[in-house]
Amino acid sequence: MKTLTVALPGREYDILIQRGLLAQAGERVRAVLPQASKLAAVTDSNVEPLYRKPLLDSLTAAGFEARLFVVPAGEKSKNAAQLSRLWEGFMDFGLTRTDGVVALGGGVVGDLAGFAAATVLRGVGFVQIPTTLLAQVDSSVGGKVAIDLNAGKNLAGAFYQPRLVLMDPNVLNTLNLPQFMEGMAEVVKYGCIWDAGFFEFLTARPSRPELMADIEHILYTCCDIKRQVVTEDELDTGLRMILNFGHTLGHAYELAGHYTQWSHGEAVAAGMCAAARLGVSLGVTPADVPGKIEDALASLGLPTSIPCDAATYAAAVGRDKKGTGADVTAILLDKIGRAVPYKMPKAQLVRLLGSFHKIP
Repeated sequence: MKTLTVALPGREYDILIQRGLLAQAGERVRAVLPQASKLAAVTDSNVEPLYRKPLLDSLTAAGFEARLFVVPAGEKSKNAAQLSRLWEGFMDFGLTRTDGVVALGGGVVGDLAGFAAATVLRGVGFVQIPTTLLAQVDSSVGGKVAIDLNAGKNLAGAFYQPRLVLMDPNVLNTLNLPQFMEGMAEVVKYGCIWDAGFFEFLTARPSRPELMADIEHILYTCCDIKRQVVTEDELDTGLRMILNFGHTLGHAYELAGHYTQWSHGEAVAAGMCAAARLGVSLGVTPADVPGKIEDALASLGLPTSIPCDAATYAAAVGRDKKGTGADVTAILLDKIGRAVPYKMPKAQLVRLLGSFHKIP
């Protein structure tokens, strides 16, 4: 088993990575929630038929009374109505302050269940069991939980650290190829912003079988990078901003596709390519960097550009949570392996992005 500790004072927790770990969920959760008698497990309609039984069997064997709450699969479930449904369901179940919530699923489930855990009864114990590559390397670690508003993604949320993150690489075998590869966008991001050697390691393994052969190392490396960043900047006011490389622009592409045409990972992939080109235009990023990133992502079957008009860019940039007044902090690269924040006027960013697509 590979273990990482996120050492936030008073909120420390472990990330455990091991094949077959889902079958040990009960004993692992019992170790971090020793007083709990009830667990509300949240999953979605895609994951439920695959992993309902092994999760509930394991939790029951550890002495928990567990009830499963199933939400419809997809981003559309990250809303206030589903959040309220979970709150009411938890109360009907009889959840108390010493009990807990377990999220079994991808990023949508983790974000929604985590926000419910953070707010019900003013906070109960929370455990993440991510089942997608995207969630394993990104959203399950770091304590960001949220729902979407009509104005945009993740605009109502909190920082709420889990008590434990359990990663079973075997669950990735049930992902289809596009789902697996969208997670690779976030994996490549870590190489771009932090570790050039890891970026080269990934470019030498463009196929799913090659990546799965080294998946424990990949998960460990990504989570270790995020652990270091979160430990230094839990509340996303400094260093943690670099984790958003490709995301501000990716949110624009998600919006352009009405959150249905492009997955989050696909949008981030295109966003990283656009951010690299932006960095070149601003004199921050070396001219050869965009091509290297585009080649790495294209080899994984990910898009390197997505059409987007000026109005959509402006809407996404205007809602960016890193923005302050008329300015926004763009995350750029000064080389592969090192990201730098670059504060600039929102209007300038929109104008430069529009020039990439030759739009008004």
